[in-house]
Amino acid sequence: MTTNNPITTSFAHQSTAMDVIRGVDLVGRRAIVTGGSSGIGVETARALASAGAEVTLAVRNPDAGQQAANDITGTTGNDRVLVAPLDLADQGSIADFVANWDGPLHILVNNAGIMAAPLSRTPQGWEMQFATNHLGHFALATGLRPALAAGDGARIVSVSSAAHLRSPVVFEDIQYDKREYEPWQAYGQSKTANVLFAVEATRRWSDDGIYTNSLMPGAIQTNLQRYVSKEELDRMRSGNAAAWKTVEQGAATSVLVAASPLLDEVGGRYFEDCQQAAPAQPGGRTGVADYALDPEAAERLWQVSTALLKG
Repeated sequence: MTTNNPITTSFAHQSTAMDVIRGVDLVGRRAIVTGGSSGIGVETARALASAGAEVTLAVRNPDAGQQAANDITGTTGNDRVLVAPLDLADQGSIADFVANWDGPLHILVNNAGIMAAPLSRTPQGWEMQFATNHLGHFALATGLRPALAAGDGARIVSVSSAAHLRSPVVFEDIQYDKREYEPWQAYGQSKTANVLFAVEATRRWSDDGIYTNSLMPGAIQTNLQRYVSKEELDRMRSGNAAAWKTVEQGAATSVLVAASPLLDEVGGRYFEDCQQAAPAQPGGRTGVADYALDPEAAERLWQVSTALLKG
């Protein structure tokens, strides 16, 4: 059962993924990292591979994925770093990925995402950030549930963001059919969905030994900012330059959630800087919002997501 005591660790803001994985043995374990060809995804995959896991990079661009896989093998000596195509905005691509997966799965890192993108929609009419960041990963995780249940203590890592503090899930108009679209608000809504998914997935699947936690990796400059102007990025950095992390530091909390023995049979929590986060304070930029951990909202989101995928 999940305990109620907050998880604290010896790691902190400046800890790296390799710091966190040191001493952890993942030989015989199999992991998937979405968006594993760049940014914190590749460093998360590298850390898991360094501990002996078989790691599949689930990526939109298989050529870039293979380059990353070769690099990870070169630095870790682990040649069980695989590449598979996956487009989270394409339900057919997700179905193909799930159909091609064989055997148990022990770690699923839902890492890929888009941020602050201009308004665009999938063929189903879904707003692209919500569709990619939440619905795509929701479809992937639910599709892989049998493999995770066979994993004997499997974990799902739901990479969220402090941007979840910008917006709850607005159930009355998730897809921005009625309200004016605002890129950061839409991103925030999708990141709240990532936290709510961890809450409800743990409630539904912990009896199968599957536990899900969410996290804020930190402020890291990666391809995720491709829709953010240089002026806005400079403004973000100048606001609190010390808060920014390297990609190796940014992957640390993902790796903690994926592999630390401290999180055995722990789920439904939100982590930042390698610690379980405290409740967010009004106007603050850290911590977790009450609405992101609300069990009623989590169950509602699950039901809405299931209905959307059934079409």
